[in-house]
Amino acid sequence: MEGIQISLSKVGARRDIALFRVKGYIDTQTCSEMLREMTAVLKQGMFHIIIDMGQVNYVSSAGWGVFVGEIKGIRENGGDLKLVQMMLEVYDVFEMLEFHRILECNDSIEEAIDDFDLSIGLDVTKSVLQTFSAHASGFPGVAVTPPPVSSARAGVMRDGDGPRTKPRPAFTKPRALEHTLPFTEKIKAIIIGNPALSAWKIRQELNTERFGHMKVGWWKVYQTLRTLNLATKEQRFRFYRSR
Repeated sequence: MEGIQISLSKVGARRDIALFRVKGYIDTQTCSEMLREMTAVLKQGMFHIIIDMGQVNYVSSAGWGVFVGEIKGIRENGGDLKLVQMMLEVYDVFEMLEFHRILECNDSIEEAIDDFDLSIGLDVTKSVLQTFSAHASGFPGVAVTPPPVSSARAGVMRDGDGPRTKPRPAFTKPRALEHTLPFTEKIKAIIIGNPALSAWKIRQELNTERFGHMKVGWWKVYQTLRTLNLATKEQRFRFYRSR
């Protein structure tokens, strides 16, 4: 059985995110080393943690237990632990054991870093996220919502330079039942609703009553996003702002 190699670097705009790049297996024999490395970082007061799983070939139940066992304490200290770039075989087990209900999963290291930086109110993609950063809650895992519609867009009119008149009723365009939309249109509708969602979270949203509990694999969602030129968070925000 192969061993494990772990490297640590500090990333993010404030270098307050611990990025672990892991290679090999996280099993009964190696999970203690993974736990030791994580514990050392937590003792330093770093509670924003990313685990790069791109070169992890296997994770046993003991390995998953390392992450699950630490997540409560991490979140109680205002942080979070994000797993990124899981291989399909590892991801299948992750989902089968329902750890996706407990642990955060991102498509890429960059996306996980952006999520952490956004959570503390930083403008992570220059002007693209500028509108959203002011509304960040400061707590990881809380979705950032678009700003309220301005009074001008809501139908408030001005008479010359004088005071505002009474708002006129806004015209509401009839919207198709979203559960009847084609797959690609469902994805676009989700992005329009919240462009900050990752492919993983878009997949979760598809499996809700709103979209007819559509069950689809993460890989299909990711491939579809690539086809639509919406694979990166920046592309999704640009699409949102163009609507």
